[in-house]
Amino acid sequence: MLRIGLTGGIGSGKTTVARIFETLGIPVYYADDAAKRLMNDDPELKKALIDLFGESCYKDGTLNKAYLASLVFQDPEKREQLNQIVHPATIADANVWLSKQHAAYALREAALLFESGAAEGLDYVIGVSAPVHLRIKRVMQRDNLSQEDVIKRMATQLQDTIKLKLCDFVIVNDERVGLLPQVLSLHDKLMQLAAQPMPH
Repeated sequence: MLRIGLTGGIGSGKTTVARIFETLGIPVYYADDAAKRLMNDDPELKKALIDLFGESCYKDGTLNKAYLASLVFQDPEKREQLNQIVHPATIADANVWLSKQHAAYALREAALLFESGAAEGLDYVIGVSAPVHLRIKRVMQRDNLSQEDVIKRMATQLQDTIKLKLCDFVIVNDERVGLLPQVLSLHDKLMQLAAQPMPH
């Protein structure tokens, strides 16, 4: 089974692309959802977060996302500390999940695929690309944020131009080129690649 990464900057529409792959019967691991689940359910991770950021990280035993976001988006050092705790746990969780999949290929969707080191051990990576103005508009609508806040969040991610150069395939989500034909075409290509014997 091929292990495929799916990445793109905030607001690029990677989740939309991932959902199309899911309708084609491809299992998708959503790193963000998994990270939230692990931060709520994994006792070791919870303890590490409380040790680092204090008891206010959790409210009635549930992750206080707003509080944590307010800490890490303003402070690159704190964000780095958070990533050093959460990324390894998510990567390990994803590897366990991948080992249980039986499709021709499975996707691992993550915004910080390269930044976190999660791209290692994957066979191919798909990048989702969208113009900056569209990405800002989408995130402002989706997360109810100001333009300034969205731009701040974008600044915490690897630049799209660099990220997309690292990808094996790129899907353009600019609301002009159809998404579905691109995904179907790539799905066919990945099915063919998955059918080939792996080089030893």
